[in-house]
Amino acid sequence: MTQPLMGAAEIAQRLGVGRTRVNQLLKEDPTFPKPHATLAAGHIWQTTDVEAWIAEHRPDLPTPPQA
Repeated sequence: MTQPLMGAAEIAQRLGVGRTRVNQLLKEDPTFPKPHATLAAGHIWQTTDVEAWIAEHRPDLPTPPQA
């Protein structure tokens, strides 16, 4: 089952990039979703926001399997 929240590590894995690149996207790409919350461990995003961004900006990536 797809989790409702993602951290930078999960987004990096989904995009096939490193966590540094996720942080660059957050800082430099105004279309990248804003974090849902920021914890001591870092930012977290709603999976639906990230998947919507991927569908629009990275349609070459396969859709994750649904459980």
